Formats: sequence, structure tokens, C-alpha cells
Amino acid sequence: MPGTRFTDIRRFASVDSTNRYLLDEARAGAPDGVVAVAEHQSAGRGRLGRRWEAPRGTNLLVSVLLRPDLPSDLRYLASAVVALAAAEAAEEVAGVHLGVKWPNDLLAPDGRKVAGVLAEADLAEPEPDGGELLPPIVVGIGINVNWPAGDADLPEELVGTATSLRRLADRPVDCGAVLAALLEALEPRAADLGNPPGRLRQGGDLRSACLTVGTPVRVELADQVFEGTATDVTAEGHLLVETGGQTRSVVAGDVVHLRPRD
Repeated sequence: MPGTRFTDIRRFASVDSTNRYLLDEARAGAPDGVVAVAEHQSAGRGRLGRRWEAPRGTNLLVSVLLRPDLPSDLRYLASAVVALAAAEAAEEVAGVHLGVKWPNDLLAPDGRKVAGVLAEADLAEPEPDGGELLPPIVVGIGINVNWPAGDADLPEELVGTATSLRRLADRPVDCGAVLAALLEALEPRAADLGNPPGRLRQGGDLRSACLTVGTPVRVELADQVFEGTATDVTAEGHLLVETGGQTRSVVAGDVVHLRPRD
């Protein structure tokens, strides 16, 4: 993308995983800013090992390689800036306003999921030839651009929970235009990761965009489940949940937004 660090864009008709590809490239010394885009992923994955597959060429499947100078407790911001940039792209290209569901999904105004983000870091892998590259973080995002076109495209268990930019805009949306807008929006956000004032700015943007704050939630951890109301996102990216008269900090887990019927 001219004018950004994202000039090396590698396109695939099919690949097992754009994240896996870029992690391998990072181990070989690939620099900050390499992008992998696929029309189809045979082993694409999301959080908690979930799978999501769409017909070839209908949605945007993209990963970016970032090497930000980030403290370990703020690495979550790498996925946050990609989610925020994608929300900007959806607004610019499709006229659709999206919000962030903690930790990194993008939701339509009615709560249906439009995109998911998965960040993976390889902090232990040594750089080749004694190089001084910063540790890599690969952030992948899958955006439902033109699929599902309607509820008939979805398995029964996903009806009412997933949607696409096409459905929300009531017209086909150009995946290439969404990618270009995403990378353009990501450039200043990625630059912000390298300095404390910028990181504060991105953390503030995440809090402002986070639909989970103020929402009744069910938090599903590895060893327990509890319900409460999300009250804030900390500077470290933890979700604060008021439950049973106390505030709990959620570092990682599955969070479900509850509706009155739940």
C-alpha cells in the first residue's frame, strides 16, 4: 500500500493459514509490514481453535506482520489496532459502523459478528544471522465482506449471530477496497505502538469502541463461568467485570454478551 509500511503484499488463491505463513516468514527474518492475503484458507482458525470457512473470494482473509516495540503486557494492542483499522475501513468503504467486542471481535450495531481477529507471537524464536529485528506479532483478521449474503448461507446455530458488510450495506462490497482502506488506517495506528503517548491513544480508542463495556456478560474461563456487567477495559487490556459486589479482572477468556432473554 503506497505511503505505508505495507508495500509487500503477498496474495494466495489458497493457503492453509495466512497467520501460519507469516509466522514462518518472520522466523526467516521477514521485516515489519509484510501482508498475506488469501482468497481461501484450508486451515484458518480463530480464537479457542474455532474454524470459520466461507466460499472462495467472498470475504477478506488477511494477516499482517508487525514488529512493534511493545512491552509484554501491552502486546494486546497489536490486535486492537488491527480491529480498529478494520472498523474504519468498514465505515469508509461500506458505510457500516462496527464496534469491538472484547477482546477482538467486530460486531454490527445489532450485535451480529462481522469479523474476528487472532494475534500470534513467536517471542522465543532467534532472529537469523544475529539480526536485531524486534519480536514478531502476526495479526490475522477475517472480515465477512460478501458472505453470508443471507441467513440461508449459515448453519442453523449461527443464524442471527453472524452477518456481513454486504448485508449491512445492502450491496456488494469490494474486498480489495476494504483491504486498501484497512492498511491505510492501520499505518498511523501501528506507528503509535512504538511510543508511550501513541499507545495511550490507541488504548483510549479501544475503550471508546468497545461495545462490551456497560454490557451484561457471561465470562467463560477454563475452570469456571460467571456473569456480571463489564465496566471498563484497563490499560493492560483486561476486562473489568462487576459481579456479586466485587470487580473481577479478566485477562483471557470467552465473553458472551447477554440479552434480556438470556
